[in-house]
Amino acid sequence: MIADFQKDIVRAAKGLVSIGNKHIEVGTKFSEDCYRYGSENNASDEALRKAASLYGGALRNIEKEYEDFNRILSSQTIDPLRAMAIGGPLEDARGLAQRYSRMRHEAEILSTEIARRKARVREAPIAEHTTKLQQSEARMIEHKASMAVLGKEAAAALAAVESQQQRVTLQRLVGAMSSEKQRRESAPPIISSHKRAEKAQYFLAEVMHNFNGTTEKELSLIVGDYVVVRQVSVLLTLSAVEVMQPSARGSPGAGAPDNTTPMVSCFTSG
Repeated sequence: MIADFQKDIVRAAKGLVSIGNKHIEVGTKFSEDCYRYGSENNASDEALRKAASLYGGALRNIEKEYEDFNRILSSQTIDPLRAMAIGGPLEDARGLAQRYSRMRHEAEILSTEIARRKARVREAPIAEHTTKLQQSEARMIEHKASMAVLGKEAAAALAAVESQQQRVTLQRLVGAMSSEKQRRESAPPIISSHKRAEKAQYFLAEVMHNFNGTTEKELSLIVGDYVVVRQVSVLLTLSAVEVMQPSARGSPGAGAPDNTTPMVSCFTSG
């Protein structure tokens, strides 16, 4: 039945939301711990502290998205389905369907009784047995007629409820899409509050000259190695920018680079 199917969906969605809320609770606690570690442990390793802080902030944003998803799932799916499942038209249709189910069960019992009386008539064809058989068959005819009428009413009621719920659901979806479209069109443009915007691109690069790392944070490279290069372009929003010439690259016309400056040939894979 429609109602049972809707109730199953509601139960499944509520279970999903419940599990999601527990996941959000654990994830939020973990993100707060990571962010606190990165903010308070100033004496620890700088790279680990920064990574923990960034990871904590990113994880908190992810958990916020999960929280919004659960809220929308509850308001847009669970609550409307629950209202449909306990609505008046569906309750009436459910009552007709239950009455039809009971009448069908009674018809099965009456059919068994008729078969038993027929066997008695074959064994002892007396007037009493024949009369009882005829009475049972007459009740079966009336019962079938009542079942036919009730079955049509129940089918019509269920079809009407299904059509109504489909229409209401479609109207709700169209309304939600229209509201979202209006919200996006009327929303003011988002202006970044940061003083610089970074755009990163990744390239696959081949090492052209050897490079020996001098610290634990530097990577040693040899000719022929392949590395992934992250190129960041920074757009500054300052009124005046002082351009400094790099001093560690050597003067023009210098010879081959030494082993302190890694050189790579970058290319992108198409």
